Amino acid sequence: MIKLLVVEDDPTLLYIVQSGLQEVIGGYEVFTATNGAEGLKAWEEHHPDIIISDVDMPVMDGYEMVERIRETDGDTPILFASAMSSPKDVTKGYKIGVNNYVKKPFVPEELDAHIHALLKMKEGVKTQNESDHCRIGRYLLDAKHATLRNDETGYVRVLTIREAQIIQLLYENRNNAVKKSAILSRFWETEDDYFASRSLDVFMSKIRKYLEEEPRVVIKTIRGVGLMMLLD
Repeated sequence: MIKLLVVEDDPTLLYIVQSGLQEVIGGYEVFTATNGAEGLKAWEEHHPDIIISDVDMPVMDGYEMVERIRETDGDTPILFASAMSSPKDVTKGYKIGVNNYVKKPFVPEELDAHIHALLKMKEGVKTQNESDHCRIGRYLLDAKHATLRNDETGYVRVLTIREAQIIQLLYENRNNAVKKSAILSRFWETEDDYFASRSLDVFMSKIRKYLEEEPRVVIKTIRGVGLMMLLD
C-alpha cells in the first residue's frame, strides 16, 4: 500500500483527494496536513512514499516545507499541486527539489496516474549493464540513494531522484549524444513540450553546477540533438 502525505489548506479539496484515493481508487494510506509546518511533522512521523503539497498555505508555504525536507531527504518524490503555472513559479519549485507539478483543478484519477508515474521513475527500470554507482571523475554518484559524493572533499550532496537519474543516463551514454526528446519522454510525464523543455534546462543548469569542480567532466548541449557528457 502506498503511504501518501497530502498537504493542503482547502478542506474540501483535502477530503476529495483523501476519499478519492483511499476509498474509491484504493491502494493508498493517506495522511493529511493543512500547512507546511504540519506537513513537516507528518513527514517525520509517517515516512511517506510520496508527498503531494499545495504551494500557497498559511503558517508555512510549500516552498519552505520542501526546502526543509530536501535538507536531509533527496529520495521521497514530491508533487506540487497548484493553480500557479508561471515559468517563475515552476522554476522555483524545481530548483528546491520538487519532482513534478499537477495543475488544479484535478480529479483523483489524474493524481493517481501522476503518483504511479513518479514512483515508477523512482524505482527505475534498470538493464543488466546498469549500476547504481557511477564514477564521474572525482565524484561518485549513488543513483539509488540520490547522492553525489566529492571524494576529494568528502562532501555529499543530496539530489532529487530526477537529478540522479539524469546524471546516470548521461554517464551511461558518456561521450555519446542523448536525444533531448528521449530525456523528456523518460523523465517528464506531461504533454506540454515547452514546460518540459524549460524544466530540463533548469535541471541541467543545476547539474552542471554540481559537477563544476571536476574539469574532466563537460556536459555539452548539441543544438538540434540533445545532451552529451564528455568524460576523459
